[in-house]
Amino acid sequence: MVLKAVLFDFNGVIIKDESIHRELIDELLLAENLPPQGKEFWKVSVGRSDRACLKELLKLRGRFVTDEYLDKLITKKAIAYRQKLEELASLPIYPDVVQFIEQMYNCQYKLAIVTGAIRSEVELVVKQARIGMFFETIVSGDEITQSKPNPEGYLLAIDKLNQIHPDLNLLASECLAIEDTFTGLTAAKKAGIQVVAIANIYPFHMLQRRANWTVDTFTDLEFDRVSKYFDGESKV
Repeated sequence: MVLKAVLFDFNGVIIKDESIHRELIDELLLAENLPPQGKEFWKVSVGRSDRACLKELLKLRGRFVTDEYLDKLITKKAIAYRQKLEELASLPIYPDVVQFIEQMYNCQYKLAIVTGAIRSEVELVVKQARIGMFFETIVSGDEITQSKPNPEGYLLAIDKLNQIHPDLNLLASECLAIEDTFTGLTAAKKAGIQVVAIANIYPFHMLQRRANWTVDTFTDLEFDRVSKYFDGESKV
């Protein structure tokens, strides 16, 4: 077994924007004459796609909507998200993630983003952060039918990388996922992927038992140790 690919979550791993998403979703709910999120934010919203999140939040408030109506809400939120980013003096990219992405790229691993965020949001951020060239592919929330914790996104990323590189023969066991939420960790595990949890959203101790490796920041990750695991030289 050898490590061939590193698959990154997006919100909470590359960009610090959970508070922005919470604000925008609350604004959508208020526009629907519905109460904003409370404690359910952590159970329903964090780590899930906009579609899955909004559908469940509306359902909890007794509102059942069509896919077409959800599409309109998601489009409205995407426009507001772009406007929010434009208002910021700088993108809230985690300061150590760009260096880590470059390190993985220079090590010749195949890189991908696997996220519940819609493609337009991801492409906007990676373009402005000047990191889009490092990623072979993006699996976004508008390409999948099942949000995390379902493994569909990760399995699709593996399939896409194999299509781009027919000789790669990439297996889930040859991938490493970088996640920050319980739903993301579960999705990676269900796909058969080893996973690093980064404590950007949840405290370290809440993630530690759910991941193969847990760190507070990317600079804390002893990647030599991780790569040796894939080479069979060490245990988790």
